[in-house]
Amino acid sequence: MREILHVQGGQCDNQIGSKFWEGVCDEHGIDPTGKYVGNSYLQLERVIVYYNEASCGRFVPRAVLMDLEPGTMDSVRTGPYGQIFHPDNFLFDQSGTGNNWAKGHYTEGAELIDSVLDIVSKEAENCDCLQGNCLVQQF
Repeated sequence: MREILHVQGGQCDNQIGSKFWEGVCDEHGIDPTGKYVGNSYLQLERVIVYYNEASCGRFVPRAVLMDLEPGTMDSVRTGPYGQIFHPDNFLFDQSGTGNNWAKGHYTEGAELIDSVLDIVSKEAENCDCLQGNCLVQQF
C-alpha cells in the first residue's frame, strides 16, 4: 500500500490542516479518538494511505504539525480531532516570531528545523512504500 506523509506548519496551515483531518476522518469513518466507527468496509480499504494503525486498533494520522508558538498547537490539540495525532509529532517553540519573517526564518525557525526533519525522517522510515508528502503551506 502506498503511503503519504502530511506536514503542516504555521498558524494558518495548522487551521487548514485540522479541517483537512476532520474531512479525512469523516470519509474513512474514524472518530476523534482514532477508532473506526464507519459502516462500510470500503472506508478501510485505503485508510493506510494517511494513517498508521496502532496495535490497539486505533488509527493515527501520519502527520507532523509545527509552529513557532505553542498557542496554535494548543488550539489544534484541544480541537475536535486533536487527540487523534501522535503527541511526539507536535513541534513548537515557546517564543513565536511576532509577525517577523526574518526572525522565523533565520533564528527561531532555524533552531526548530532539525527537530522537524528528525520527526519527518522517523515517519518516512516507518512507511512500507512512501508515495509522497502533502505539505500544507501558505505563501
